[in-house]
Amino acid sequence: MKVAVITGAASGIGAGLAKQAVALGMKVVLADRDQAGLEKIAQELGDQALAVVTDVTSQASLDALADKAYAAFGQVDMLFNNAGVLTTGNCWEISDAQWQKSWQVNVNGIVNGLRTFVPRLLKADRPARIINTASVGGFLPSPLMSPYSATKFAVVALTESLVNELATLNPQIKVSLLAPGPVKSAIFREAPSEASAQFHSLMTHMLDENGLDADEFARLVFEAINRGEYWIVPQPKMLDPLLEARNKIIANRANPVFAWAPEAVN
Repeated sequence: MKVAVITGAASGIGAGLAKQAVALGMKVVLADRDQAGLEKIAQELGDQALAVVTDVTSQASLDALADKAYAAFGQVDMLFNNAGVLTTGNCWEISDAQWQKSWQVNVNGIVNGLRTFVPRLLKADRPARIINTASVGGFLPSPLMSPYSATKFAVVALTESLVNELATLNPQIKVSLLAPGPVKSAIFREAPSEASAQFHSLMTHMLDENGLDADEFARLVFEAINRGEYWIVPQPKMLDPLLEARNKIIANRANPVFAWAPEAVN
């Protein structure tokens, strides 16, 4: 038996990961602030799932999540630090509260998860894997969503630090960085500002038209985990050519260009 703890599990990528884990014979601990959504997914998954209402911005809430996970199943084999939020608008017009929410959920939510679970995983001294969700936006900054870009860049750096720290302490505990491209989810649930209304509409339309189904995305994620991959990029066509172009911009000390603009890849 394997046990996966998944934050942000009430919808989107998190729900897809939970369904795939159960399909693979795992027990899952579902964590999210959305109690109604969480209970819906848990009911769908049945006895294989434990739903725990959790606020990843609270260390005490993560500690309670771990206590319940270990009490129910006795072990944790995978930790998906997946909860995330997105705000759009001009960076100087986004409120302090919205900036702080982005940092608290997208970055500190992961740090809180690590503080809670890593000591337990080290004590257990058995194979485990931590998967932190960043984004292709963690490599390709975007206008009108700077809190998301900045925090996902931070997740990339944090996760690279983590993998090397754990390698020196217990190489049984593996780490992966998950970088989704467009996936059908509720990430753009927040109402846009006037400045970002058109951009917000374009992005939601892109997700609807080109986004990968969360269940299919989850299947690709677990295949990468099974291969032992650190860099989990299920949609490489959404990252690789744009990242190559961005790296050239940096190497040439050129002015930055929005990654999805036509001139960025010329």
